[in-house]
Amino acid sequence: MKLLFAEDERSLSRAITHILEKNCYSVDAVYDGQTALAYLENGDYDGVILDIMMPKADGIFVLRTIRAKGNPVPVLILTAKSEIDDRVLGLDAGANDYLTKPFDTKELLARIRAMTRGNRAVDATLHFGNLTLNRTNFELSAPTGSFRLANKEYQMMELLMANARQLISSDQFLEKIWGLDSDMESSVVWVYISYLRKKLTALNADVSIRAVRNAGYVLEESK
Repeated sequence: MKLLFAEDERSLSRAITHILEKNCYSVDAVYDGQTALAYLENGDYDGVILDIMMPKADGIFVLRTIRAKGNPVPVLILTAKSEIDDRVLGLDAGANDYLTKPFDTKELLARIRAMTRGNRAVDATLHFGNLTLNRTNFELSAPTGSFRLANKEYQMMELLMANARQLISSDQFLEKIWGLDSDMESSVVWVYISYLRKKLTALNADVSIRAVRNAGYVLEESK
C-alpha cells in the first residue's frame, strides 16, 4: 500500500517514514504543500498523511485543491492544533480523519488502517502469469515459493504488474518511485530490474521483464 507523507519537520518525517516502511507501507515523503500537490497529481496513492502547517502551501489548501479536482484519496490530517474549530476546518475541507500532535505511532497506524480499509479491497493482490503480488505485505509468490520484496523492489514490481504488457520507461520508474525531485540516475532502475529478474528466475515464473533498447521495460509472458 502506497502513502504520501507531507510533513515539513524532517526529523519527524524520517522517523515516521521508517516506522511506516517497517509496517509494509511504501512511502513518498515530501516537505511542503507545493511538492505534495505535484506528487498527488502524478502519483497513485492509497492514502495521504498531511500536516496542516507547511511552507509554500498549507495542508488545508492542498486538501481543498485535490478535492476540487475530484481526487477521492483518503487523507489523514496531522496538526499541532487541538481546537475544535481547526479540526472541523480540516474535516469540512475533505479530510477523512485527523490526528493531533504529539501522537502515539500505534494510534497513527490504526488510523491509517481505518481510513484505507477497503480502499483497494478488490485488487489487494495483483496477478500476472503464475505470479501473485500481495500489496499488503510486499510478498511476490508463485507455485514454487515466495519472496518478501524490499521497498523499491516492491514498488517496481507493482508498477510492472499493474501495467503488464505495457512499456514503462526508466524516467517513469524514477518519477513514480524515487520522486520528481530525485537526482538518481537511470542506472539505478537497471539495478533493481536485475534484482527482480533473479527473483523471477528463482520462482520459475512464466513471465519475464524484457528490456526495450533506449525505451524502457515490459513485463510479459515468457516465450
